[in-house]
Amino acid sequence: MFLLLNFLIRSLVCWLQTTKQYLISLPASAKNLYSSKMNCLHSFLNLTLKTKYAVIPYMHYNPINMLYTKRLLLLLVILINISLPIVNAQQKKVAEKSHDILRRKDSFFGLHFDFHAGLNDAHIGRTLTEGMIDTLLSEVHPDFIQVDCKGHPGISSYPTKVGTPGTSFDKDPLKLWRAVTRKYGVALYVHYSGVYDIEAVKMHPEWAAMDAAGKTDQDKTSVFGAYADQLLIPQMKELSKEYGIDGIWVDGDCWGAVPDYSPAALAAFKKATGIVTVPKLRTDEGYAQFLDFNRQAFLDYVQKYASAIHRFNPDFQVASNWAFSSFIPRPVNVDVDFLSGDLTPVNSLNNAAFEGRCLSSQSLASGKPWDIMSWSFTLNWKTGMQTQKSAVQLQQEAAEIISMGGGFQTYFTQNRDASVKTWQIPSMKALANFVQSRSVFCKNAIPIPQVAVLYSGSAHERNIHQLFTNGALDQISGITSALLDGQQAVEIKMEHHLHGAMNKYPLIVVPEWDWLPDSFRTELLQYASAGGKLLVIGAKSTRLFASEAGLSPGVSANGNMQADTVVVDKLQYLNYNGIFAGLMGDYQPVTLQKGVRAFGNLYDGQDVTTEPRPAATIATYGKGQIACVPVDMGENYRNNGSFLERDFLNGLVAELFANPIVQVTGSKLIHVAVNRLGAKTIIHLTNTAGQHAVKEIFSYDEVPAIGPLTVQVQMKKPSTVMLQPENKPLPYVYADGKVIVKLSSLKIHSMIVAK
Repeated sequence: MFLLLNFLIRSLVCWLQTTKQYLISLPASAKNLYSSKMNCLHSFLNLTLKTKYAVIPYMHYNPINMLYTKRLLLLLVILINISLPIVNAQQKKVAEKSHDILRRKDSFFGLHFDFHAGLNDAHIGRTLTEGMIDTLLSEVHPDFIQVDCKGHPGISSYPTKVGTPGTSFDKDPLKLWRAVTRKYGVALYVHYSGVYDIEAVKMHPEWAAMDAAGKTDQDKTSVFGAYADQLLIPQMKELSKEYGIDGIWVDGDCWGAVPDYSPAALAAFKKATGIVTVPKLRTDEGYAQFLDFNRQAFLDYVQKYASAIHRFNPDFQVASNWAFSSFIPRPVNVDVDFLSGDLTPVNSLNNAAFEGRCLSSQSLASGKPWDIMSWSFTLNWKTGMQTQKSAVQLQQEAAEIISMGGGFQTYFTQNRDASVKTWQIPSMKALANFVQSRSVFCKNAIPIPQVAVLYSGSAHERNIHQLFTNGALDQISGITSALLDGQQAVEIKMEHHLHGAMNKYPLIVVPEWDWLPDSFRTELLQYASAGGKLLVIGAKSTRLFASEAGLSPGVSANGNMQADTVVVDKLQYLNYNGIFAGLMGDYQPVTLQKGVRAFGNLYDGQDVTTEPRPAATIATYGKGQIACVPVDMGENYRNNGSFLERDFLNGLVAELFANPIVQVTGSKLIHVAVNRLGAKTIIHLTNTAGQHAVKEIFSYDEVPAIGPLTVQVQMKKPSTVMLQPENKPLPYVYADGKVIVKLSSLKIHSMIVAK
């Protein structure tokens, strides 16, 4: 009896220490309740251990008096009374975590895993363990996980009963991921390749799209076929019912869709349009109509599978990769739950800045949450070689996205058995800390209108022969980069964003569009006439506004107008601030009418003694102004960027828009975003130094800090100015309606938060 009681007491001491550690993790109310009980128990135990007959830790035999026995029995009763509620509380806490899982609209940081399983992948799940996933989640704390389900080969990396499973499974990866993510209250989505499904086309050739020659596509399914009804939707239902998956990220969808000449597609086109002879070439009559019909058919297909799964499970969340982004510059008219896309792995910082601004505007217009995925590695497309990016490199990319209010996720590949590469966890953790520490200042923030860059979806779709692509946008992305590199606070706005809302923006930029709908062009002119400032860039864009901008296309020679056409790919030299820089692009010669002034010069060579031509013109139009740059500059800056081109464009902006909300001096290596969040004005400063745009550099691990910087913000005098996420009060001077702060240095990304 004595030995048993001594053993129980020693065990109780160990239990006390363990339970105290657990109490730390309980909610405050439960912690207070059980802590008081624990303190009483601890005091009682001390009293018992001090009994002169109880010799601890030595196991000598001594008479056990009645007092000792009563105390110990009472102690055991108290132990049971306390431990059962605590155990119940712990079980309840784990159970309740599944109810705390964030929906995508409430999430901010996630991790994406995939490996595009193939038929050669056997023993899937062999080295994947709950402990591996547990370590990942406990270290990184993501809001959501996206994990492999079915990639472009069309092979499912879980033992599906609906689709084509992998060769063999040692474990079911999805069950493991679901069990551990539910334990941690982390949302679980799957990566699923949609239109792009090689195995589905192989097994069901009748599901495939066809080209104009009647050849069956070996990779892409037809949105007019049975693929959605017989595989995609049933597999979504399986994932929801059997695994409790929270949502799906459908890859290979819009960018995989192709113009479809399958019998079902042609029959539908003829029925809808009445056109009997189907156009096959870009020069054929009705070809643009055929492409547009296919585009709408794709959107109908997305609506079909989104509606089907929502009827089956209203809480299931759906995104189609890159839907309603730069790939689909249309109003969001499909019931997807969130907008998302993954960046190309090279020059991702500039891509993030561009794509983030496209999705930000679509989100504001539609109310849909959005996020963007960076690849955690760069890829040599020819050799397949991957090079891991550093946490610093990924943090720069993340800063561009979260500064526009979007969520951020990063793509890490899985091993061929679906296991996680645990050596990458430290990088994930560093990235998670960076993003999550900024979420309270970024999520749901709204950009303050400053400079709007027009993305004409109608012009874009006229100029491409694919259904959906962002591959023909160097002109707009290049101009956007040049403006951002000049510290302009830029938003990218499509026609449906600007319609009826142009007067919010002090400056609207029209970057190298060769055509605009007449009604929209008229609205732009009305905006300028009412006092707005319009900056038109590019040879063909200049032609669209030449008359209103006080320009005559062509040049005068011996009294005759000549060169009344665009000169293609003309090599010229831009002269600005006494410096020359080469410029290759289409050029529209112009003659300035009375009252129009020139800005900068163009020469055929680097010789100021030759005859100059205006690099830009500025004209008064009603109460506003129209400036024109009659030469294409976007693609040149994107591929051959120069500081002079940057300074020229931003010098021209300053002529039209002299008092932006934010002005930064001290470095040109900063991107600026200006947001409002409640009563806070938030100025994002992103350090863009580094080698992110160098094609030969795949990864880098150092970004030099820049500074000192002076930042001026036009606003009412604030009560507080803080540097976040450093949580550091900033001394400031308030003069002439401006807050003036100085920063000694900027590492990657910081925010000036004024309230």
